[in-house]
Amino acid sequence: MIALSLAEIADITGGRPHDIPDPSVRITGPVVIDSRQVEAGSLFAAFTGEHVDGHDYAERAVASGAAAVLAARPVGVPAIVVADVEKALGALARAVVERLGTDVVALTGSAGKTSTKDLIAQVLQTHAPTVWTPGSLNNEIGLPLTALRATEETRHLVLEMGARGIGHIAYLTGLTPPRIGLVLNVGTAHIGEFGGREQIAQAKGELVEALPAEADGGVAVLNADDPLVRAMSARTKARTVLFGEADDADVRASEVRMTPAGQPSFTLHTPTGCGEVTLRLYGEHHVSNALAAAAVAHVLGMSTPEIATALSGAGTLSRWRMEVTERADGVTIVNDAYNANPESMRAALRALAAMGGPARAGGGRTWAVLGPMAELGDASLAEHDAVGRLAVRLNVSKLVAVGGREASWLQLGAYNEGSWGEESVVVSDAQAAIDLLRSELRPGDVVLVKASRSIGLERVALALLAGGGEVADR
Repeated sequence: MIALSLAEIADITGGRPHDIPDPSVRITGPVVIDSRQVEAGSLFAAFTGEHVDGHDYAERAVASGAAAVLAARPVGVPAIVVADVEKALGALARAVVERLGTDVVALTGSAGKTSTKDLIAQVLQTHAPTVWTPGSLNNEIGLPLTALRATEETRHLVLEMGARGIGHIAYLTGLTPPRIGLVLNVGTAHIGEFGGREQIAQAKGELVEALPAEADGGVAVLNADDPLVRAMSARTKARTVLFGEADDADVRASEVRMTPAGQPSFTLHTPTGCGEVTLRLYGEHHVSNALAAAAVAHVLGMSTPEIATALSGAGTLSRWRMEVTERADGVTIVNDAYNANPESMRAALRALAAMGGPARAGGGRTWAVLGPMAELGDASLAEHDAVGRLAVRLNVSKLVAVGGREASWLQLGAYNEGSWGEESVVVSDAQAAIDLLRSELRPGDVVLVKASRSIGLERVALALLAGGGEVADR
């Protein structure tokens, strides 16, 4: 964060100094919400959670080097006391971003947000100093914490924005007003909470509504291949840049093909030229993500050769998202267990099929170890059934459905599509899946592990990679 005095922070947040002998002391370290992450000169923001009250750790934070605490009540150590810590953190983030004048790039979508954010960050980092959202910290707390990592050297600030309902993205854009807004897609993730895709589109489109007008530099980067996203051009005063495979897309791909390992390769077209790209990521769905990143980079002035080179060198920054590891015995584990929705589940299965094609020729098999997709509401049965059917259509060798009711729906879909006998199986939990795989895997097999985050199915991938027989504690 840029250095600010405690007096300045109190003024920005509307707080009252408590137990601060010298208000001119400056915050020179990061803003953190975990006392274990405190560094010299940090500001510790004390949040009251369901199980832990950060105020109880205020003394420890200061003893570890924090210059002060942002708190909702006096804590016996130097503190700025505010009415609402979350709102104060947001106000501080907005003030810092406004002072810096950095280019803020915000992105949202139903699927692929984190993977695309990681691509954008890696491409822009080759161009100028860039700060981006770590992992999926895309909410009212994670977003300002990311923005507060920016310094005077930061030229690009890339922020992922999530939504659990109408108005959430509008609130986030108020904390860190973006100049460039990217909408990837409108799918069925969280459809049980929103009520329908039209409502999801309404929420995602709040991003483009928040952009400045074209005359003031605002740019909306929209997916030309998603009708609900393309239609958002009518909701913004910003300039619109389209990406996708549509003929009228400003940034598009041609000659898309897959390497033998399942990595996409294509010719990138932008208004300034063409370039060849071969991604280090797995699955054809990453072509759209790469085009989105290329469109943002183009808007920010990078040349097409620079973009193509950077995309070809970009990897995975966030954990458990199509992490591909080959064991010493030749078994390949694909850990995509961070989260799941119908769109990302289908993309992962197609990636598995592409990766397993050459392996099967040598005797290897493809395994889809799938768990429940959460927050689908009334669409849950149909969506799980459809994923089970797709696994059969893609000729996945074996479906291992993990869990309760949703797992039975996955298997039912596979059965109704024509999978009988031992091609699909339901197991009760992660340990049962590990036991089954340990007894049946052989060299050349490719194993995909995927489910909603709340299920914790990454334990299967981690156990298989570690070689241990038991599920580690979460």
